[in-house]
Formats: sequence, structure tokens, C-alpha cells
Amino acid sequence: MDARSDNKIVPLAVDLDGTLIASDLLWEGLFALLKKNPLAIFMVPYWLLKGGPARLKQAIAAVVDIDPATLPYRPEVLKRLREEQANGRQIVLATGTPRKFAEAIARHLGLFDAVLASDGGENLTAERKRRALVAAYGDGGFDYAGNSRHDIKVFDAAREAIVVAPDRAAARWQASHQSELIETPKPDLRTIRKMLRVHQWLKNVLIAVPLVLAHKYFNPEMLVPAILAFISFSAAASAIYIVNDFFDLALDRAHPTKRERPFASGKLSIPFGLASVGVLLVISLATATFTTIEFAGVLLVYLVATTAYSLSVKRMLLLDVLTLAGLYTLRILAGAAATGVDVSFWLLAFSIFFFLSLALVKRYVELRSSSLSVGERIAGRGYRIEDQEIVAQAGMASAFSSALVLALYIDSSAVRELYEHPWLVWPLAPIVLYLTMRIWILARRDELHDDPVVFIIRDWRSQIVVFAGAVLLVVAGL
Repeated sequence: MDARSDNKIVPLAVDLDGTLIASDLLWEGLFALLKKNPLAIFMVPYWLLKGGPARLKQAIAAVVDIDPATLPYRPEVLKRLREEQANGRQIVLATGTPRKFAEAIARHLGLFDAVLASDGGENLTAERKRRALVAAYGDGGFDYAGNSRHDIKVFDAAREAIVVAPDRAAARWQASHQSELIETPKPDLRTIRKMLRVHQWLKNVLIAVPLVLAHKYFNPEMLVPAILAFISFSAAASAIYIVNDFFDLALDRAHPTKRERPFASGKLSIPFGLASVGVLLVISLATATFTTIEFAGVLLVYLVATTAYSLSVKRMLLLDVLTLAGLYTLRILAGAAATGVDVSFWLLAFSIFFFLSLALVKRYVELRSSSLSVGERIAGRGYRIEDQEIVAQAGMASAFSSALVLALYIDSSAVRELYEHPWLVWPLAPIVLYLTMRIWILARRDELHDDPVVFIIRDWRSQIVVFAGAVLLVVAGL
């Protein structure tokens, strides 16, 4: 009997998490559960104590649904399975994932002749999976594809092992047994940068606004705390972005561009992301200890507010954009708290209106780019397709309000006291109108596809007018 005919007799069993897909449905399901009910976090220890991982998996499966069409399947493994199926080989899905999820994936792919999965109180991993496969096909009566240390016992019972994107333990086993290895692309520095959203750190330049407006930008006693505050806020922001990605996995995978994010695509694992969150929060809090207690308080408010936004506020009509505007303004307050510079009512009022306009344009672009019918909401948002015009009107009204607040401030006695040449500050009002109105025009033309704040930072025309405004402020104070 040749090898090909032998393969037709010997089934190929394949693991799911980390092998067939570049992710883990236990972690994904847990965050999907917490998104539905954050208080479920207090039940997790109870479920683990009551029945271990099997109990936790079944509790998640009872509440959470998955979309098998959007999961990050490993193309190398799918190709291999389709080739084996075409050659008449029996393919078995053998996974510790709850049967509800496993059978949904099997139906979607149409590749599997049998499904072995966790049922009731049994967690079908490691030794339990080995026993199930041996009971069904005999010792050495199957080939097995897996990826982790939990699969080593199954490798030992298989006729042949196929090791896919192995962890350290599985890699050592593969090297010692010279078994087949299917390698997958490794995450690079660009993937890590995308996870951290490094480009979003530019938003934290707002921390320096109080320092600049007070003309203290060359004062080292204030400049050093401002830099430390920037580092602290940037680390905290990256941590929150990672957590937000965990909660938005399903939505990101349904999005044409966000599906390439590191966690949605499976390029990075959720445990790696959780470890990164821990490191980032330590960096953020440790850096904050070198500033002021007031800054630490603002940072704590920021962490609580952004977490609340990720969990629920982002799905609430209007509260989401008001929260975003508030978070931008909070950065200015953080800068004031770190440096000890007072901020005026004028600055805070301008910030609220200006960033509310940018938050609304972000929602407007989402509405414009959606293909929903009247009455349907954008996925994960509180807006419906018919809200486009009111969102646009509110956004443009906020833009003009920010320019009006700025104009009233420029005409106030505070400006005449602070600047030697206050008339040089007047062009700031039309500069603000140019920035905001240009963004709204581009949005209506369907030519704005980025976060509007990031767009301003990257767009050369916006850079020129912002630079011109900064030069006017400096010259006016000389």
C-alpha cells in the first residue's frame, strides 16, 4: 500500500485554536462576554473554581456567538486541508473549543468529516483529546496537526505530527522528533507599532498646549514634567487601545481596513496583548510618580473614562462624541496639572467645541461609508443612516462655535496683557475655520478616510497653517 492510499485510511485530525485559526476562541469569547456584561468578570473565578476551563468555556458559549466567516484562518493550513480533502482523506476537527463554536466553523468551511469538541464538563485538550482520538481511530491510527504544549501528548499518540506555528514547548518537541513543520509569518516591528498605535501618540502633544500658551516652553522646570506627562499618557493610551481592540474583534473583522489590525488578523495573540497592557500601565503609572499628584488624578480619570468608552459609551448616541471631545480636553488639563500652569475658561471652551466637531466628522464618515438601509444602526454605534445630516449640521456648528470662542478670547483683556502684539493673534480664528471646514468638505466628498486629528497632523496643508499659527503666537508674544 503506498503512502497516498495509506493517507486515505488514516484520518488527519487538526486542532482549532492557534492551528486552524491564528487566535484563541476562549480569550475572544471571554472579551465578547465582558462586552455584553462587564459584571461577568466577577463570575469568572467562580466558574473556574466550580468546573475549571470547561465550565468557563460552556458559560461563554451559552451567551456568545461567533461569526465563522470572519475568523483569522491560517491560509497555509486551509490549503493543506483542502488538498488532503481533494485526495479523499478524512479530516477531523479535534478541539478544546465548545462544540457550539466548533460545529459552526465546520459547517462554514465544509472540510470536516467529524468534529471532536468540548462538551458539558469535559475540556477536550491534552490527555483528554489524546484519549478521544485513540478511542476513535486507535493508537497511531491518525495524523495530528497542532501548535502548543497541550498538543504534545496528542503528537505522541499520532502516526505523524504536523506542528503549526509552534509555541516554545511544541517547537522543542518538533525539533527533537523531526516532524513536519508549517511555519507562519512572524510579527515584526511594524505589527508592534500598529498594536501600540504609535501615530496616535501625536494627540498627546495637547499636553504641551498650556505650556506654549503661557510662553514657558524654554523653562526646564516645566518642560521636563510636560515630557514625562506625554510619555505617561502615551503609554496609557496604547494600553487602552489594545484593550479596545480585544472588545472590538468581531467589528474590526467585518471592517474593510480594521480587519488587518494585529489582534483581529491574528498576527498577535491576546495573551501577548494582555502582557503588553500590563507593561504599558506600569510605565504610565511609574512615569506619573515623577510629576504631580494632580496629574496622577487626571491620568486616573482618563483611564476610567477611556475604559468606560471602550466598554459601552462608544455605542451610545451623542454621548460617544461628547466623551471623545472631553478626552481631548482632558489632555490639556493633564498638561496644566503636570506643569502647574493655569488654564483659562476660554481654552477649555474652545477645546470642547473644536474636538466635538472632529468627533462628529468621524461619525459622519462612518455613516457616509456604510451601506445600511434606513432604520439600521452602524455596527457598534448608536447612529442610523438617516442621522447623517444632523451629525453634519452639529459638527459644522461646533466648528464655527470654536472659532467664535477663539475670536472672543482674542478680543479679551487677557490677550492684551499676555501678548505684546495682540493683533497678530487674530489670524488664528480663520486658521481654525480653514482646518475644520476643509475637513468637513473632504468628508462630504468622501475623501477623508482617517481619524480627523491624525489627518490634520499628516496633511501638509494643515501642517502649513498650523505652523503659521504657531509662528504668529510666538511673534505676538515677543
